[in-house]
Amino acid sequence: MLYFEDFQPGHSLPLAPKAVTAEEVVAFAAEFDPQPMHLDEEAGKASILGGLSASGWHTASMFMRMMFDGWLSNSSSEGSPGIEFMEWKKPVLAGDTLSGRSTVIECRPLRSRPGIGLVRFLHEVENQHGEVVMRGENPIMMRLRQSGEAAICG
Repeated sequence: MLYFEDFQPGHSLPLAPKAVTAEEVVAFAAEFDPQPMHLDEEAGKASILGGLSASGWHTASMFMRMMFDGWLSNSSSEGSPGIEFMEWKKPVLAGDTLSGRSTVIECRPLRSRPGIGLVRFLHEVENQHGEVVMRGENPIMMRLRQSGEAAICG
């Protein structure tokens, strides 16, 4: 189990790999983002995306699952207060295989919540060609292993 004290700036944690299927791209788009390039291969090819493309919101959702399966499920996470930024750098196409990492940027204990620290991460998701398709940054609240104050992480 990873606790606040286990994180240090510069440390990277792997995201679980994820194969992207045409069926899931269309299913997500049909419910949440029904633009033509997310619903139809030909419309995707005719767009600037070059093929049947996952919605950016679908990419973000896949990233969340990749993070959970990669390392978050084995942590003392208490959730996140939000996303500082998210960028969709390249299209995620049906047939892509995604992987990536979460890298610790900084961490600090929360004065307002004893026993909880805030760990800020830079997340990068790549396709099978090593191209970054999504970047994001956010803090995650982590429980301290030991009760009391922690001066810094790591």
